[in-house]
Amino acid sequence: MLIRHATINDVPELARIEGASYPATEAASEERIRSRVAVYPDYFWLMEESGSTKGFICGLVSDQEILVDDMFADTSFHNPDGKWLLLFSVVTDPAFRHQKVASRIMEKVLEDTKKRGKTGVILTCKDKLRDFYSRFGFVDEGVSVSTHGGDKWYQMRLVFPR
Repeated sequence: MLIRHATINDVPELARIEGASYPATEAASEERIRSRVAVYPDYFWLMEESGSTKGFICGLVSDQEILVDDMFADTSFHNPDGKWLLLFSVVTDPAFRHQKVASRIMEKVLEDTKKRGKTGVILTCKDKLRDFYSRFGFVDEGVSVSTHGGDKWYQMRLVFPR
């Protein structure tokens, strides 16, 4: 098992996994994934094993403390010197679900982000995933301002101890 940062060559496979994991109204297009990898590859982790990409997590860094819908489409929100990592996609290829893929990648994301001196990580998720993220130390902040894809999201935050 290898967790590494994505490259432009990974984009078609990442787009396939994203499309298989989110409804069409929420999934990032191949073009959008390509722009994210081009602008912030160091915040795009993927897990590979035996030549297969099992899943990935990506997001941008900002000083903003609320994940807003415009961030999904506009890479200019990324500020490498920002305090917070804001996550967009936490996805596992359907063929590899229930194998702790997302958990293993999340552990690496948190480790790397803390080492980079960031304040913490912010994400939005559906109701059914709040318990999953709380296992990593994320705190539920209630209903998010995001209505990405026309759905209800909950904002969660993990602040690294100082």
